[in-house]
Amino acid sequence: MPGTNLTREEAQQRAKLLSVDAYEIDLDLSGAQEGGTYRSVTTVRFDVAENGAASFIDLVAPAVHEVVLNGDQLDVSSVFADSRIALPGLLEGRNILRVVADCAYTNTGEGLHRFVDPVDEQAYLYTQFEVPDARRVFASFEQPDLKATFQFTVRAPEGWTVVSNSPTPEPQDNVWVFAPTPRISSYITALIAGPYHSVHSVYEKDGQSVPLGIYCRPSLAEHLDSDAIFEVTRQGFEWFQEKFDYAYPFEKYDQLFVPEFNAGAMENAGAVTIRDQYVFRSKVTDAAYETRAETILHELAHMWFGDLVTMEWWNDLWLNESFATYTSIACQAAAPGSRWPHSWTTFANSMKTWAYRQDQLPSTHPIMADITDLDDVLVNFDGITYAKGASVLKQLVAYVGEDAFFQGVQAYFKRHAFGNTRLSDLLGALEETSGRDLRSWSKAWLETAGINVLRPVIDTDAEGNITSFAIRQEAPALPAGAKGAASDDAAPPRGTLRPHRIAVGCYDLDPSGKLVRGERVELDVDGELTDVPQLVGTRRPAVVLLNDDDLSYAKVRLDEQSLAFVTEHLGDFAESLPRALCWASAWDMTRDAELATRDYLSLVLSGIGKESDIGVVQSLQRQVKLAVDQYSDPAARETLLTRWTEATLAHLRAATPGSDHQLAWARAFAATARTPEQLDLLEALLDGTGSVEGLAVDTELRWAFVQRLAAVGRFDETEIAGEYERDRTAAGERHAATARAARPTEQAKAEAWASVIDSDKLPNAVQEAVISGFVQTDQRELLAPYADRYFEVLEGVWESRSHEMAQQIAVGLYPAVQVTDETLRKTDAWLASARPNAALRRLVSESRSGVERALRAQAADAAAG
Repeated sequence: MPGTNLTREEAQQRAKLLSVDAYEIDLDLSGAQEGGTYRSVTTVRFDVAENGAASFIDLVAPAVHEVVLNGDQLDVSSVFADSRIALPGLLEGRNILRVVADCAYTNTGEGLHRFVDPVDEQAYLYTQFEVPDARRVFASFEQPDLKATFQFTVRAPEGWTVVSNSPTPEPQDNVWVFAPTPRISSYITALIAGPYHSVHSVYEKDGQSVPLGIYCRPSLAEHLDSDAIFEVTRQGFEWFQEKFDYAYPFEKYDQLFVPEFNAGAMENAGAVTIRDQYVFRSKVTDAAYETRAETILHELAHMWFGDLVTMEWWNDLWLNESFATYTSIACQAAAPGSRWPHSWTTFANSMKTWAYRQDQLPSTHPIMADITDLDDVLVNFDGITYAKGASVLKQLVAYVGEDAFFQGVQAYFKRHAFGNTRLSDLLGALEETSGRDLRSWSKAWLETAGINVLRPVIDTDAEGNITSFAIRQEAPALPAGAKGAASDDAAPPRGTLRPHRIAVGCYDLDPSGKLVRGERVELDVDGELTDVPQLVGTRRPAVVLLNDDDLSYAKVRLDEQSLAFVTEHLGDFAESLPRALCWASAWDMTRDAELATRDYLSLVLSGIGKESDIGVVQSLQRQVKLAVDQYSDPAARETLLTRWTEATLAHLRAATPGSDHQLAWARAFAATARTPEQLDLLEALLDGTGSVEGLAVDTELRWAFVQRLAAVGRFDETEIAGEYERDRTAAGERHAATARAARPTEQAKAEAWASVIDSDKLPNAVQEAVISGFVQTDQRELLAPYADRYFEVLEGVWESRSHEMAQQIAVGLYPAVQVTDETLRKTDAWLASARPNAALRRLVSESRSGVERALRAQAADAAAG
């Protein structure tokens, strides 16, 4: 039951009419072990501004038994439809509404998700309410600006633990009565229930004492590195409270690692839920620990920005997510004792790459998006909202100064605590502390879409001295249909030239052979051409790097001389950040068909062996595989794949035994092994007849080998089932589903397709695993018939499945590996005939754009051959 799509206008009208005081929510989860439905009783107290007015409250439920408004029993059949309970024109002054309903457990990661652990056969529950899914558990005015207090009473099975936003009470006869929360939005309330394992500690400083808890399923307890998680959490408390000058606003802080979670984590007030893949069952590289730490800090930052002060409407979702992203990276980079002072390198290498990709899709939009309804926001958790927004905040900090920025943030928190705000509230506070007029900055950066390109324009004399230096800024035309063009009547829509605060770095080789920075110039770039007189008269360096230190958000190009030098010496940068910026520029040029895939492969192979940052290494491995699979000339693809696979094996054998690099190369090799000898090695590593010194073939790595052997037809059901017997866990179930779907037979593909399309019984995580296995880039011919089937079923899937499940299918099963003009024609024909709603149109158009980009890149690679 997806529910009615709430519009912004409806929300604004309801907010003008209603002021919500308190919810009392009573849930009977005593039958959770069996599943089905549960009794939900909601009492909500609210005021109306206009006597005799009518309104509605939101609820998604299989059955509603009672609706009592101010003591009057309403006819359920006349007031409840789809996902709304109509409140007729009987509202006046203070109102009390009581709703009794049967609500449903889900297996989609929305509402109250129910999971049964195959290890102990116990049920585990957790809620996920963002954006509009508190209404799946209790009747609520489901919009962020109708804040209230929430008091939960929960009946649970014997031996369970129940966690919510307020501190966990002692249960009486398996009934848990929580104290009311502070005034918060419905989407950040939470309940987590089950026989969870927990570890507890406390954050204490200067008389402040905040209880800390970490939870996971007992089957993962042996892998829970709680000390490391508490350490990162305490660093976050220390850094955020100093920078925000506002004490942590809730009574306790629990972090709950929960199964089958759709996102990375969710910022429920005082009860953060996190995907339990972050409880690492096997060896992972330090990049995985860094990513987990960023997630932990991101959600902790939300306790202030999002939970304490909340956006009025989803237009400002970016403020929540961008602020949490920016401050989590800044904390990792600057907090005393942090393991990851290089976190801005990771940000440049991964987050900004995501943003640049998103900003070139036909769905690109201004950072401050125009969100007209819930459908809009559900597909807007994207690279613009998170990564571009965080990049622009970093630019804003450079523009106003870090001290002024955080002084403004401090004033903002104090002024709007437990309230709702708009962007203008934050900008106003920053203008007060910085003395800067931010209106034109906001218009250029937040209210228009698209990306700028910065190129150096350098002239030198015969002796190699710079005679002129300028920076050219370009604003490429936006993709057709993009929102936020600089001029609505332009065709194609044009981009916007913006003010950039950047640094220019000049690099030369030192006597040890390392590329080190000599001169650095920081300046404002504005308009089409900006002179850099500070460098005129200096000797031309080997490499000129625009946007050094990654202060701004822009695609950067190297001049011809710098590019030629970097091609031979990219791995020689002494620092990780300039290396990452050059790697990112090369990847962007490959995606833009300015650098042939074969040349990108050569560049990576020449420099990756010198790359010390493991996160960068793993990104390069993923990007090379994508480039060769999708962006290479099909006639040359097998040659390039062979070259890449041989390199992965050589690096695997040469890597330091037991190192992160060795593990990364083992995974890269497993993803692409193809010759009989290479596949023999995978089998030998699995059965123990072969080895690579220092390489631990543990549970997760075994599955990577099994999945590749299944995808090439070496392993079938017998071997997959045998591996599952070794790992009869939820993760093992998902891995086995991926392996079965990956098999290169018509029957395997038909079974995988049917399990996803013909039935809605698969849980969200298993459906995702099946889709992952189904789509194999070296099975294009086998998958070709499913392109037509995709377009035949897509409308029905979208209309009948929940948003998360439908989006997985719409994106995951799009025929992206069929990089042909025919795929574009089929997509266009479907868009024209089906006339899908805006959310589905966006997802399909984004996938189409990927095929179009791949075709251009393939043509460029063929021309280079």
